[in-house]
Amino acid sequence: MVNSPQPQSPPPRRRWAGRLLTLLVLALLLAAGWRWWLQPLLAPRVQPRAAGTQQVTATTPAGSRGRFQTAAPQPVGVATIGTGDIDITLNALGAVTPLATVTVQTQINGQLTAVGFKEGQIIEKGGFLAQIDPRPFQVALEQAEATLQRDQALLSGAKVDLARYQKLAKQNSIAQQQADDQFYLVRQYEGTVRLDQAAIDSAKLNLTYCHITSPVPGKAKAGLRLIDVGNFVQTTSATGIVVLTQLQPITVLFPIAEDFLPQVQKRLATGAKLPVTAYDRTSTVKLGEGTLFATDSQIDPTTGTIRFKAQFDNDDLALFPQQFVNAQLLIDTLKDVVIAPVAAIQRGAPGTFVFKVEPDNKVAVTQVKLGPVQGERVTVVSGLSAGDKVVVDGADRLRDGSEVTIPQANAGPGARGHGRRRAAAGGTGQAGSGVDPGGAATPGGAASEGSNAGGNNPLNGRTPPAGDNRGPGYNPPPDTVTAPTTQPTNRGGP
Repeated sequence: MVNSPQPQSPPPRRRWAGRLLTLLVLALLLAAGWRWWLQPLLAPRVQPRAAGTQQVTATTPAGSRGRFQTAAPQPVGVATIGTGDIDITLNALGAVTPLATVTVQTQINGQLTAVGFKEGQIIEKGGFLAQIDPRPFQVALEQAEATLQRDQALLSGAKVDLARYQKLAKQNSIAQQQADDQFYLVRQYEGTVRLDQAAIDSAKLNLTYCHITSPVPGKAKAGLRLIDVGNFVQTTSATGIVVLTQLQPITVLFPIAEDFLPQVQKRLATGAKLPVTAYDRTSTVKLGEGTLFATDSQIDPTTGTIRFKAQFDNDDLALFPQQFVNAQLLIDTLKDVVIAPVAAIQRGAPGTFVFKVEPDNKVAVTQVKLGPVQGERVTVVSGLSAGDKVVVDGADRLRDGSEVTIPQANAGPGARGHGRRRAAAGGTGQAGSGVDPGGAATPGGAASEGSNAGGNNPLNGRTPPAGDNRGPGYNPPPDTVTAPTTQPTNRGGP
């Protein structure tokens, strides 16, 4: 049997060379296809030219910054710095605490015959709550009155005998001892009469206890009824009849950091009444206005806070016991201080600064020192003065020395539309426009989308990557410009 020769495989080196060649060809084919696919996108955009004009394609120098490749002024919104009053307030999470919570219980034993309230009813002081059967106590009262009448008669007879015995004793008709015994008998009857009178008062008091009324001052809310008519109530019962919670007036208990305690105590020492405003959980709905009237006697060492208590009239019953509220304590008010909109404040490498608009419509980076903040307004301690204009919208496109333009209120529908979008993004601008009639942004407006309020170096500016969304109000540089000419130039097209 003859063995046929086996086919020999190619050497390893030739096999790897063939694979590399195949991969190289595939890569070239992919590169060519990719370039062919992107060729329409890479071609320069050509705008239709009018008669008598020459089409010129603008080129971007290598290494130029996309945002600042044009020297056109940037449209911005500005606000004028003014003066006013700023309130220094402290915010804290508090709980509504009633001044009185009373569990109404019986003071005598007896059968409950009537209930004079409805569950959830508002009851004033002295309002009828429940009635206990008074008949046993009425009988006891009558017995006490009868006993008193009998003892009063005995006392009167003893007094008459005492007067007779004292007269006979002076005449030596009877022994002095008999007159003395009658004197002490009169004293005994007087004590008995007083004891009977006390029994009568006790019986009358029990009759009063049969008629149960509200002991809570002001207005209180009745809870759920704890016992029904017909039950035998006892003084040893811990359940009670109903729970009353005072609603008017009512208090709010809230903690404040110990760092503010000296400032508050200083104001209280002058006799000032510090107002406190209560808001709902979202701090949007005002529930009531009151005054601070009490502080705790010591600081909580675990939290470093001290508890304050404010009292509210609660006329509309908006505050409910054990409700969580946001309490705002007004400590003081700064008068006639320089105020700037919060939207104008920027933070970056220079620190806290604003873009101040100079008379030549160029912006300058101006460092400022801030004070207390109230809503969308902030106190400027130094760096600005009344009458200065600062940028509140469009600051993300600026750097030191940038030339700006202030759109007017009648700049057209497009400008007004951008103003509305900026006001909507800030949430606090005036409705319908983010620019005032003079072209300045409203102080109440907040920074629009894309602002550098988070902190960037304004001296260097920020350049977004190519193709990003620069936000409303951004004007990209033109890719083409038109120049008048007398002779049209053919650029390769028909």
